[in-house]
Amino acid sequence: MVIEYGETDREKAILVGLAFDSRRREEVTDSLDELAQLTLSAGAVVVDRRIQVRRRPDPAYFVGRGLVAELKEKLQLLEGNCIIFDDTLSPAQQRNLETEFNAKVIDRPILILDIFATRARTRAARLQVELAQLEYTLPRLTGAWVHFSRQYGGIGAKGPGETQLEIDRRQVRNKIAHLKVKLSKLGRQRATQRKRRQSLFKVSLVGYTNTGKSTLFNQLTKAQVRTADMLFTTLDSTTRVMSSGYPCHIVFSDTVGFIKKLPHQLVESFNSTLEEVCLADLLLHVVDCSDPNYIQRIEQTCQVLAEIGAERIPSLMIYNKIDVLPEFLPPSNMRTGAFCTSALNGQGIAALQAELVARSNQFLKQVQY
Repeated sequence: MVIEYGETDREKAILVGLAFDSRRREEVTDSLDELAQLTLSAGAVVVDRRIQVRRRPDPAYFVGRGLVAELKEKLQLLEGNCIIFDDTLSPAQQRNLETEFNAKVIDRPILILDIFATRARTRAARLQVELAQLEYTLPRLTGAWVHFSRQYGGIGAKGPGETQLEIDRRQVRNKIAHLKVKLSKLGRQRATQRKRRQSLFKVSLVGYTNTGKSTLFNQLTKAQVRTADMLFTTLDSTTRVMSSGYPCHIVFSDTVGFIKKLPHQLVESFNSTLEEVCLADLLLHVVDCSDPNYIQRIEQTCQVLAEIGAERIPSLMIYNKIDVLPEFLPPSNMRTGAFCTSALNGQGIAALQAELVARSNQFLKQVQY
């Protein structure tokens, strides 16, 4: 079974981050800012946040016992009902903390998974998210059934029987195997569709979440993909084949946004969706230049691209949202051929389309020869 964390009432959450030395405190502060956005996207409200500096995580509670006591008081004072940690908790740490707080304890991966589960629309996305949730939940089943432990044997029974925990684990493993079979079938269908597009110039939009990829996708394809100023608006890979204004058919793909500390279960389960990126002829790396930490966002996106094996694909850097910062100056070490755009009002789009025409012309010549 999958643990459900969503509730109809807006939950009041306290955010907790851990810095392993004082120099990393600023980095953790930035990460908590992003965690706050994720929390709002999940439908909760942030009532407080705490950062603790220590040399290493506490094996029992992740943070120190002093902070645990302070957080218990904060929960009561602020009428909070949820603690969200910015890092992955071990199953034991999560159980210990829930016992101490008598409240819901969530870490960053399960928060992201919850948002994905809420936003998934297509059958493929729902299957992928469910698989990631189950794979995350499986090792956390330990101790979930200690309140009735075993199905004891008796007259007419041989042996102590099977623990409820073992039954639960087997059911989860069976469900995981079933979902993988379904996703494998969908993957073969996607592969068949891609074969039909082998002779077409394929462009994938990638980047950190909420950089304006879907808005740019709509500008380039005249599509009506849903856009919103929130994290993870797009989960499903959307594809459009365009010919108007281009020398040959171009396949544009809008993909799921990346994020720091993206749960590896999601990367694995969304493998078939991310294959659109790996098989592209050109990547448009979209950056929100109004984000003060956009350089770190670029690095984090490049890390995910390397993780899925797409780091060698030719790419164009797109510094988007220049309407927010009209005086934006690209960094001195910016790649040659980068573009500054506003996908919202169309500024810089013509120059980008001209580059795509030139690239598709070059691709067309290679295909013909």
